[in-house]
Amino acid sequence: MIGGHDARLGAGHDPLLEQRITIVAFLMLFAFGVFGVRLFQLQVLEGADLFSRSEQNFVRTQRLEAPRGDIVDREGRLLAATRPAFGVKVIPAEIREPEALYRTLASMLDEEAALLRERVGTPRGRARFAPVILEGDLDEEERARLETHRFALPGVVTDMTPRRLYVEGSRAAHLLGSIGEITKRQLAQASYGDYKAGEIVGQRGLEARQEPHLRGRAGGRNLVVDVAGRERELLDEVEPVPGGRLVLSLDLDLQRVAEEAFRAPPPKPPASPDEPAPPPERDKMGALVALDPRNGDVLALVSRPAYDPNAFAGGIDAGTWQGLLEDPWTPLQDRALSGEYAPGSTYKALVALAGLAEDKIDPEATVFCPGFFRLGRRTYRCWKRVGHGDVNFKDSLVHSCDVYYYKLGLELGVDTLAKMARAFGLGRPTGVDLAGEKPGLVPTRAWKERRFKEPWIRGETLSAAIGQGFNLTTPLQLAVAYAAIANGGRLVKPRVVLRQESWNGRALWESEPEDRERVDVVPEHLALVRDALEAVVMETGGTGGRARVRGIQVAGKTGTTQVVRLERVEDLEEDEIPIQFRDHAWFASFAPADAPEIVVVALVEHGGSGGSVAAPIAQRVLKRYFDKHPRAASDDVQAARHAPGGDRAWN
Repeated sequence: MIGGHDARLGAGHDPLLEQRITIVAFLMLFAFGVFGVRLFQLQVLEGADLFSRSEQNFVRTQRLEAPRGDIVDREGRLLAATRPAFGVKVIPAEIREPEALYRTLASMLDEEAALLRERVGTPRGRARFAPVILEGDLDEEERARLETHRFALPGVVTDMTPRRLYVEGSRAAHLLGSIGEITKRQLAQASYGDYKAGEIVGQRGLEARQEPHLRGRAGGRNLVVDVAGRERELLDEVEPVPGGRLVLSLDLDLQRVAEEAFRAPPPKPPASPDEPAPPPERDKMGALVALDPRNGDVLALVSRPAYDPNAFAGGIDAGTWQGLLEDPWTPLQDRALSGEYAPGSTYKALVALAGLAEDKIDPEATVFCPGFFRLGRRTYRCWKRVGHGDVNFKDSLVHSCDVYYYKLGLELGVDTLAKMARAFGLGRPTGVDLAGEKPGLVPTRAWKERRFKEPWIRGETLSAAIGQGFNLTTPLQLAVAYAAIANGGRLVKPRVVLRQESWNGRALWESEPEDRERVDVVPEHLALVRDALEAVVMETGGTGGRARVRGIQVAGKTGTTQVVRLERVEDLEEDEIPIQFRDHAWFASFAPADAPEIVVVALVEHGGSGGSVAAPIAQRVLKRYFDKHPRAASDDVQAARHAPGGDRAWN
């Protein structure tokens, strides 16, 4: 049985079948091996990357930037707002055919494909899923082309982000400031603890000073998208919260008039077709401050030349930035706060108050001015070469006689002059809530010995007494000093922000007017000086006649500050003097003289005479103010208008 059974098995043996089974088994083992290796590659070697990629393919998270808060003037008119900017980004991990994609985008954006490719680079790991911005502010035509073809361009994303808009362009640029991408230095500071790299923050002016209030809070959304990048479903969304609103003390009407006053007039056509066209004049450089002496409100703040902060809103290009840095007239400098200049004859009002306080002035007594003053072997000239003749106290300010103040300065001494100047706020910051304010300089004997290791000499007192020499002040400081003369001796703190509001107008914080201190000055002395300053403008022959405003009593003082020693340019005509060697022109004023509501200080760098250049600029601001706040014409104003030569001074 056993043998028979074995015989039957042996008779049924098929070698070909066994070979086939072996081959099939081998193929199955090989297939399982390939699958196993591939599974190991997918699950272990590439698992994290593929998992992120698969997640990205159907869920995309978008950050929604918050609009910055609006900045408005005292009447609610927009100065800085937010507009929609439409941009295009690419997500490297979703790009299917890079070369074709970059060629197509280049033709749509009027760019070079190589530059776009370089901008995206070759990110690895999770960086492949981070959007790369190619263009942040598309024009209408570019946007239409992209939106039409976007779904045929896997990896391309278009979006809308809020972008800062400075409605008036360069107007009030230094006050408003500018924004830019947060720097590494800022990220390291505790005050920027919740910021991330790439965020936009205020970098200058009020944009920086009020950053926590203006910033807002970003939102976000989760979207379901298909493998081609098409949005299929909105999963959830957190709306961004706009930044807070900022209400300034600025009056946009006055700001506009002030800045226009610094612009060059349009060129005059030649008298005949054969004559060449005259070269265009350049805009005036300098600063202007308009201040309410009752509460310190800054009504206008001008610094020229300026820049357009819109250039910074989307990231300033290297060429524009380099041009601003290399411009010899420094358009980035805020001349109103950080420009330090000798105050010239505007300083004489403070010297006069020092003389009255020290009982060195008899208002009726006269001093003879022959046009010069000799001290030792040196001759100090009056601005009027032929002299002013006999000059009393009032005449000394009306005609700005240098000889009168040379003699008064010597009697007082530099330290007494410095004491009065510092009492009126010169030589120290005003306390305005803006960055970059300079302190100026009021010289004393001790200061010179400490600074130069040299004793003070009497000739330097003569220069100090007419606002020259070591004296330095900013336009804002001088405005605060004249506000104290106007308001009876209160040293106001300049105020630029009236209140902070939420984005929907709810009041959050309101500033209060603040007096820094009261100047220890006799009211009768202030009255004498104010009366003389009024005559500077309103009386025939006064140096400030070009600041008159119909129906308003204006008080003021002109100033002309030498930039170089006189003998270097005295033989040249004014238009032959290189601009960098020309005098600075000042005019400090307030009105109405009997109940002041506004102080205007104008400085024109290298402008020439204060009476002919700076006073007309201040006049335009004063006129605009009183057009908005009319007053009845006084008998004194009408009398001045009808005095000999009076009509020529009216504008």
